[in-house]
Amino acid sequence: MKQQETEISTLGEFGLIERLTQGFVCKNPGTHKGVGDDCAVLRGNGDSETLVTTDLLLEGIHFDLTYVPLRHLGYKAVVVNVSDVVAMNGTPRQVTVSLGISKRFTVEHIAELYAGIRLACETYGVDLVGGDTSASVTGLVISITCIGEAPKGDIVYRSGAHDTDLICVSGDLGAAYMGLQLLERERAAGQGIADFQPDFAGREYILERQLKPEARRDVLDELRQLGIRPTAMMDVSDGLSSELLHICKSSGVGCRVYENRIPIDYQTAVMAEELNMNVITAAMNGGEDYELLFTVPLTDHEKVSQMRTARLIGRITKPELGACMVTRDDNEVEIRAQGWNAFSQEPTTAPHK
Repeated sequence: MKQQETEISTLGEFGLIERLTQGFVCKNPGTHKGVGDDCAVLRGNGDSETLVTTDLLLEGIHFDLTYVPLRHLGYKAVVVNVSDVVAMNGTPRQVTVSLGISKRFTVEHIAELYAGIRLACETYGVDLVGGDTSASVTGLVISITCIGEAPKGDIVYRSGAHDTDLICVSGDLGAAYMGLQLLERERAAGQGIADFQPDFAGREYILERQLKPEARRDVLDELRQLGIRPTAMMDVSDGLSSELLHICKSSGVGCRVYENRIPIDYQTAVMAEELNMNVITAAMNGGEDYELLFTVPLTDHEKVSQMRTARLIGRITKPELGACMVTRDDNEVEIRAQGWNAFSQEPTTAPHK
C-alpha cells in the first residue's frame, strides 16, 4: 500500500524544519544550542559564545527585481541576518555571502548588489569574510550567514518567558507589509505603460521599511542603559502573531496582547485604509518589520515604561489560558499564525526573509 504523502505547505516553514530535524542530537561539546532559535549558539574558549545564523533569499519568492533595487536588496540581505544576532542579545561580527547568478545578470549588476552589502557591513560593523558563487537557472539566489558573539550568560533565547512577564515590542508594526502592498499596486498600475512614474508621494516611510529595513541594536543599547535583561526575545520577521506563538511554545506559556497597544505608524494606517485592509491584521501578520519582540519581568514595569524605542503591549500568562489578543471592546480573539508561508501557493503576507 502506497504511503500517504504530505504536502509541505500543510506544515509550513517551521513545521517542516521541526519535522526534518527531530531526532538530530548535538554530540559535539562545542554546540550549546542547535536548531530552534534565531541563531545557533557555539561555546567559545573565553568569556563569550558564538552566534551563527543563515538565510536564503530566492528571486520570485522573497524579492521581485521589478521594483527592488539591487543595492537595496544587498543591504537588506545582510540586515535580516544581523537582526537575528541582535535578537539573541548579541553583536554581529562577520558575514559570508553566497550567490547563484543567472545569465541575465552582468558584472555591473552584481557590483551594485555588493554596494548594498558593503554599506550594510559598514553600518553594522561586520566583516565580509567569505562565500561562494555559482550559476543559477532560476534567477538570483542569495545566501548569507552571519556570525556574532555575546558574553556567556547574556544570550537571550525564545524559551525564557515566565507567567506574569511583560510583553514589549520596539518601533511600529505593519509598515513593511504596507510598503510591499504599495509597490505591488504601482507595479500593477504600470504594466504595459511606457515611462510609467509610480506614485510614492507621502509614503516614503513605509517604502523604506520594506526596501531598507534596519536591525534594532539601538533597542539593546537602551535596555542595557536601563538595566533591563529580557527573559525572551526574537525579531519580528514573520509577523507579530507568529513570533508570539513561537515564544509561547518555546517557553511553555500563554499570552495576552492588547489591540489598542499595538504600535502603528500613521502612513501604515492611511495605506491600509486606501486598500480597504484591516490595519491590525497587517500589524499582527505582515512580517518583515524586523522589530524586537521581548519579555521582561513584571518588576521591570517602571523601567520599560521609560523606554523610547519600545512599548508595553501585553503580558505572559499561564499556558492553559492560551494565546489571545484582547480587542478594543474587551473580547478575546485567539492568536493564529497567518504570516508568510514560503511553501503556500497563496501566501497571505509579505515574504519574511
